[in-house]
Amino acid sequence: MAHIIEINDLSAPELAPYTQLTHAQLRSQRDPEKGMFIAESGKVIACALKAGCQPISCLTESRHLPALTQLLPPQWEHIPIYTAPRDVLARLTGYELTRGMLCAMRRPQLPTPEEICRSARRLVLLENITDSTNIGAIFRSAAALGMDGILVAPSCCDPLYRRSVRVSMGTVFQIPWTWLTGEAFQWPQPGIDTLRALGFPTAAMALTDNSISIEDPVLAQADKLAIVLGSEGNGLCEETIARCDYTARIPMYHGVDSLNVAAAGAVIFWQLRAKEKNE
Repeated sequence: MAHIIEINDLSAPELAPYTQLTHAQLRSQRDPEKGMFIAESGKVIACALKAGCQPISCLTESRHLPALTQLLPPQWEHIPIYTAPRDVLARLTGYELTRGMLCAMRRPQLPTPEEICRSARRLVLLENITDSTNIGAIFRSAAALGMDGILVAPSCCDPLYRRSVRVSMGTVFQIPWTWLTGEAFQWPQPGIDTLRALGFPTAAMALTDNSISIEDPVLAQADKLAIVLGSEGNGLCEETIARCDYTARIPMYHGVDSLNVAAAGAVIFWQLRAKEKNE
């Protein structure tokens, strides 16, 4: 039976994950096993639960209570579900974007970079991308358009940041991903050499004098490929570009020289996906 607790005051200490804690505090870098993230909306909560994420508590409008209780599997019926009228929850910053449901969850155990590489043909590597909206959009496109996994440099925004999770529409729980950690995967070196040794040539997406089109057969025909995307403003670091096996660009028209990194990623992923024999 659901453990429902009615509230009228957002200052209650048990609501701290939703009302007081910053993302850094939720992430709990000093003790990762206690780290949390916030999933917003029924769809995202359902995706997280399906992926095996452990819920800690929920916060919802009274009118959404039946739908939320149906989302929770029987083994999680004991977790507290805090509920309040809309006028109380509307005081939460950004509440209008949550679609009436929030769930605090334990951060999932991530695979190692080696584990992701083991079963992948197409990888996405993210460097210095700090905009949470772009991170979420890249994850959504990568999952939808044929990428097998995502490796995230420590310089990037956390994919489990609230806005990233929301923009990804839950795909952050559907496509395998992890941080580029460990000595062998330090970025860009020796990470690029490690990927090459595992069979993944790297394609840096950048505008240079020697960049090739993403339509070049050498990219599409590669058995394995790691696609490297850089920051929204300055793009990839010069060292990264220099060490990658290829430098590639999207052909553009009307004098346009670049796209937003999330939009560019969608075009690149579709073009360079690992095609089936009948495609």
